[in-house]
Amino acid sequence: MTVAPKREDYDVVVIGAGPAGLAAAATAAEAGLSTLLLDENIGPGGQVFRAISSTPVTDRSQLGADYWVGADLVQSLRASNAEVIHRATVWSLDRNLEIAVSIGGASAFVKAKRVILATGALERPFPIPGWTLPGVMTAGAAQTMLKSSALVPDGRTVIAGQGPLLWLLGAQILRLGGRIDRILDTTERGNYFAALPHAFAFLTSPYFAKGLSMMREVKAKVQVVSGVTELAAAGDGQLASVSYVAGGKRETIPVDLLLLHQGVVPNVNLAMAAGVEHRWDDLQLCWSPVLDASGNSSVAGIAIAGDGAGIGGANAAVVRGRIAARAAVDALAPAAAAKLPATATLRADLAKAERGRVFLDTLFRPSSQFRIPSGDTIVCRCEEVTAKDVLDSVAIGATGPNQLKAYRRTGMGPCQGRLCGLTVTELMAQARGKTPQEIGYYRLRAPVKPITLAELAAVPKSEADVKAVVRG
Repeated sequence: MTVAPKREDYDVVVIGAGPAGLAAAATAAEAGLSTLLLDENIGPGGQVFRAISSTPVTDRSQLGADYWVGADLVQSLRASNAEVIHRATVWSLDRNLEIAVSIGGASAFVKAKRVILATGALERPFPIPGWTLPGVMTAGAAQTMLKSSALVPDGRTVIAGQGPLLWLLGAQILRLGGRIDRILDTTERGNYFAALPHAFAFLTSPYFAKGLSMMREVKAKVQVVSGVTELAAAGDGQLASVSYVAGGKRETIPVDLLLLHQGVVPNVNLAMAAGVEHRWDDLQLCWSPVLDASGNSSVAGIAIAGDGAGIGGANAAVVRGRIAARAAVDALAPAAAAKLPATATLRADLAKAERGRVFLDTLFRPSSQFRIPSGDTIVCRCEEVTAKDVLDSVAIGATGPNQLKAYRRTGMGPCQGRLCGLTVTELMAQARGKTPQEIGYYRLRAPVKPITLAELAAVPKSEADVKAVVRG
């Protein structure tokens, strides 16, 4: 059944029902603001709490206590008066805070006084030779299948990369009886020394004990190869083997499934299309929106919360969602703000949730070897553009990602740059001897998700719109 928004305008529209969106929508609604939460998934939870209301994995120990925190957030949302629409794809947001959303193949339009973007994170591209072969997936895709359908690998499986999710996924697969033959850890040796100055904050954070426990659990059952400096997948139309170099030695192993992961980055497409200013974050190696302490962006009325504001993890996302909602309440209904936790309390909660983050960002900062490919390695999967193609285009005059579109169509496929954007920026920056900030990113426009021509044609048109097209 298709559910259209009940009204044409709202005090607050929250986009994304992950940790930040759930918390923001519940907080705004609790203060009495008319609140709409739009999310494109079948149920609430985003990536972190995916399928929290429907997962077939009912043994709580298998997915871990952190996952089940999501159930409390969903309960709070349902207890509030927030209107929630799932399977709703937001494809446009403009500076007037007008939102176009596709629901059941038809577009609806709503206006907001405040918009809170909680679009979360994407996995960082991991462009190695053979990464487009069937049988190669991201760790996040494997975790989605695990949470939503209790599916785990049963063939020869290798997990490669680095970052907390890699160890969490490994532990979850093993707990559900899945198979992992080897973990190839690509963390750079130098990162351990670079992270040392930030170790105390990490040791006294909630991350430390959990992370250590997970790594021990996985290492007790799986062979882990550390210091991997090269990685390639191979096969004739289907993944057959993985080769890697560690300690100066190359090894090739037969494999049915390769799961890749080297961290997550903010999902910036909707925010960028709305005109929000972004800057290159040289620690997290990604684009992050420029925000104030309450999550407000450079566009009046648009705030960003959660990992879309910069990677901070689920606990920080929840608090950021509450801070952004509290700021909306302060602006629209100051008298109702008394019902909510004080801003100072929320900021203290955020500092606690983010404790140890710099250590993790420094330790798991991915190597340029795995971020910036060369030769025939595919960069843009949609248009099958290789690293060599990009460099050839730079050599004949392409100055940045937007010029590259004209030369190679990069970023113009269905993923709209989500799988190649960072790679293209860094590859071109390296080739031209410039910083990623100087090179820039794709100019993103609506629709930020693919919609049909029929849907676009059915968009309500004013008399002025018709006159602009029909002359004479």
